Amino acid sequence: MDELISQVTTIARGMWKHRWRGLIAAWVVALVGVVMVMSVPDKYEASARIYVDTQSILKPLMSGLAVQPNVEQQVMMLSRTLITRPNVEKLIRMADLDLGNASKAQQDALIERVTKSLAIQNAGRDNIYTLAYRDSSPETAKRVVQSLVSIFVESSMGSSRQDSDAAKKFIDDQIKTYVTKLEEAEARLKEFKLRNIELQSSDGQDMAGMLGGISEQLRQARLELREAENARDAARKQLEVERAANSKNLMSDNSAAISTPEIDSRIDAQKRNLDALLQRFTEQHPDVAGARRLIKDLEDQKRREIAELRKAALANPAATPAGNSLAYQELSRVMATSEVQVASLRARVAEYDARYNKAREAMKVAPQIEAEYAQLNRDYEINKKNYTDLVSRRESAAMSGELDTATGVADFRLIDPPRASPKPVAPNRLLLMPLALLAALGAGLGVTFLLSQLRAVYYDAYSMSESLGLPLLGVVSLVVDDGGAQRRKSELMKFLAATGALVVVFGLGMAALFLMSKQAG
Repeated sequence: MDELISQVTTIARGMWKHRWRGLIAAWVVALVGVVMVMSVPDKYEASARIYVDTQSILKPLMSGLAVQPNVEQQVMMLSRTLITRPNVEKLIRMADLDLGNASKAQQDALIERVTKSLAIQNAGRDNIYTLAYRDSSPETAKRVVQSLVSIFVESSMGSSRQDSDAAKKFIDDQIKTYVTKLEEAEARLKEFKLRNIELQSSDGQDMAGMLGGISEQLRQARLELREAENARDAARKQLEVERAANSKNLMSDNSAAISTPEIDSRIDAQKRNLDALLQRFTEQHPDVAGARRLIKDLEDQKRREIAELRKAALANPAATPAGNSLAYQELSRVMATSEVQVASLRARVAEYDARYNKAREAMKVAPQIEAEYAQLNRDYEINKKNYTDLVSRRESAAMSGELDTATGVADFRLIDPPRASPKPVAPNRLLLMPLALLAALGAGLGVTFLLSQLRAVYYDAYSMSESLGLPLLGVVSLVVDDGGAQRRKSELMKFLAATGALVVVFGLGMAALFLMSKQAG
């Protein structure tokens, strides 16, 4: 600790030795700092405040029908990326800042200066943005802010339209691709169906379902065939019985037991007519006599016909004509109908049997065909679903673009129009002047320290012995008389006066600047 204090003391005594050079350096730096502070041109700030309303009454109404972008995030990103070189170049042209630029280097320097001077600040969650610019001319600053407000609003609208157009173009390209894929898938399905047209059913059943349906139809047809054959056999038996009864009647002597339907009906009609005539006339009436004669002729005709039937039955008993019975005629008609139905059902059973055998043969290759069809149909359904989704999204994108055109990405409201400050906002000379004073004092201390190190002097015996590494034999002390002490005191007063003058001058300058700023305000 003693060693450290000794070193500090030595350095302080060395710096004190060169105090006047340090004070001169402080005055020089102070004067240079004052000149620089006073030579910095005044900067005027122009600013404007914009409120971005991201809420629209149409957006909740169009929820689910149109894409709802995050407008707040878009506007925030726009505010962060607005100050780009293309926008700054456009801003310079709009504000006529490039009229005096003759070279490319001057143009680049102007762009760099404007970029550094522009500022866009967000006030928080209220979507209020402040646009500011500083320039030595208040009118120029105001023009720049006005141009920046226009670019801010136009960029938001243009980016929305470009995004919508780019989205629709991309979706249209994808739709064209999927249209081609759908056409290829439909062509493959068409070729497959044409190649296996005999294995298709109208209700969309697979081969197992088709085989089950044909099997059920075959079983039903066989059942109907058995029923028709049983009905035919029953009708045949009844017909044989009726034929045998008719043959027996022909061989009997009783003519009344033999039926001749046509003659019997005529005889019955004439007998009824005779009964009616006898109720009005006597036996001698010509009509009665004519009716009896007609009845007698019909009975004779019946006997002759019966005689012919008997002769035919005796000549060929197996071919006995039995068609003179109504029951026999009805049974014959039923028998003929049954035969036709049996023949039809046999043809149906044969057809269903052939179909069943063909379906059983097709079942051997059905799994492979069904797997191929399932794969083709799956590819087609996937492409169709993607195509339908893309068409829906294209309509949604178109509707979103129209929604943005109708309502805009956001409603930009100018709260505070561009306005330049009446007094300069920079530089802050009241702050820079104390800094210049501190820099001057620091420069003075630095010069004294540097000189003390370059021209080192030993102020005590211990420091010299430690530094040289040699034994110290003795020390000669300096005795200061009254004149020397008075001179030292006078020099100290001069130094303090010069240092105080530096501080006082700076204080007066600060007071003057303060009064000037108050009068300007």
